[in-house]
Amino acid sequence: MKKILFTLVALLLVMTLQSQRKVEDVKSFTLTNGMKIMVLEDHSIPNANMYIFWKVGSRNEYPGITGLSHFFEHMMFNGSKKYGPKMFDRTMEASGGSNNAYTTENVTVYTDWFPSSSMETIFDLEADRIADLALDPKMVESERGVVLSERSTGLENSNFRNISEEVKASAFSAHPYRWSVIGYESDIKNWTIEDLQTYFDTYYAPNNAVVVISGDVTLEGVKKMAKQYLEPIPAQPAPRKVHTVEPVQRGEKRVMVHKQVSTPNVLIAYHVPETQHEDYYALDVLSSVLSSGKSSKLYSALVDEAQIATRVFTYVPESFDPNLFYFYGIANQDVSADTLEKGILSVLEDVIANGVTEKELQKVKNQKLMEFYKTLETINGKSNTLGSYEVYFGDYKKMYTAPSAYEKVSVEDIQRVAKKYFIKSNRTVGVLQNNEPVSSDSSK
Repeated sequence: MKKILFTLVALLLVMTLQSQRKVEDVKSFTLTNGMKIMVLEDHSIPNANMYIFWKVGSRNEYPGITGLSHFFEHMMFNGSKKYGPKMFDRTMEASGGSNNAYTTENVTVYTDWFPSSSMETIFDLEADRIADLALDPKMVESERGVVLSERSTGLENSNFRNISEEVKASAFSAHPYRWSVIGYESDIKNWTIEDLQTYFDTYYAPNNAVVVISGDVTLEGVKKMAKQYLEPIPAQPAPRKVHTVEPVQRGEKRVMVHKQVSTPNVLIAYHVPETQHEDYYALDVLSSVLSSGKSSKLYSALVDEAQIATRVFTYVPESFDPNLFYFYGIANQDVSADTLEKGILSVLEDVIANGVTEKELQKVKNQKLMEFYKTLETINGKSNTLGSYEVYFGDYKKMYTAPSAYEKVSVEDIQRVAKKYFIKSNRTVGVLQNNEPVSSDSSK
């Protein structure tokens, strides 16, 4: 009966999603300079947003200029030819809008939210900083200090950042995923204006961007603004492709990080394929089976029952190239890193040996559909999800087939990918703890 109920819920969600939006509702066109623009009209409220996905992230850097993608996330708000320092935010706020940005290993994304009546101002602001960003030396030095502080504060305050930086550097021996998005301290201190200008000219070219506009706009109105403000910006030669392929890992790697912490932290990472790979959905579902909610396998086994962890989660990032599947746990009081690591691995070994149940799988599928549907309830979620499918899956239309892709994942798929990727020779284990390891662990 429960299985039938789960299936009915899933079907209802799919039907709701399908009735909410259709792939035909998304209109797209490409400017003569190569910039692709997608438009999704939604007149439910008099607001709109613009997402610009720049296909540049830390994977496009190299030793010497690491962190530049994230640095431009800052510099894009520090003045251009028409709108000087601080004027981007002030002009946008005066028009009733707001903005934000984020940088990952693969992309840098800028977001603007605004009353639809302010659309021309938004196009003017974006065109100005794309065409004529000012790299004023004083502003560069000021922002360099901000980023250095952000790096040191982040490492000081975040145990996860401390350990993940070391695990990535060990798990990847060749691919640029090996350094963190914020970059190395010495690189941040030594970028030159020439480095910045070259990087900007290469990657912030209109032919390297995807734009998504959702909300109370019309296709015709967006086209008019895009042609007026964005099309005159010239295209640039296509950026150099990232052709480095990470060699196959041939044995377990281990790293130890010492830091003043109340209890040990453990991070275990396995190499997995890129997002467009056929195993992506099975791995994504497996991640949720393991750690989504208090009834998940890892939480139930390690937090509730054995009480050896206070927190545990898994994470598999969307990614252009093969990346890592992370398991992160924080030990309970008087529990050693070794005990926590063995606890995590015992859950994985159980999945490899026995798989998961139909009930566990269907519950997660329902959660996935619910989360997916929720992202499409707002214009913000629509733009971000459409753009993400366009850049990570290669086609925004795949957003509309995602529910069926999740539904096709079987218990056999889950066990197959667990057996395939969660093997000792493919993993890197990181431990973060005090200089003096916790010694007592047998009581838990």
